[in-house]
Amino acid sequence: MDVNKRVCKRCLIREMAGQEKIYETIQRMIADLPETERAPKALREERLSACKQCERLTDGMCAACGCYVELRATIADQTCPYDVW
Repeated sequence: MDVNKRVCKRCLIREMAGQEKIYETIQRMIADLPETERAPKALREERLSACKQCERLTDGMCAACGCYVELRATIADQTCPYDVW
């Protein structure tokens, strides 16, 4: 294992170097969502802030459910499986 590459606990994909392709894919998925299905930006950022404080966030993913939190937080009718938001 490369000692310079570590799992980024409590980081979002948008904050991680070397994850540009995954980030671009997530952004395309978000762009494809109808505007009516997207959470308002302030709500999305509030959700992501809560995720960043959660012990289950690892490498931009929720270890509890396996989602990319940036995508889940963007979908208006989604909730956290552990009621963090």
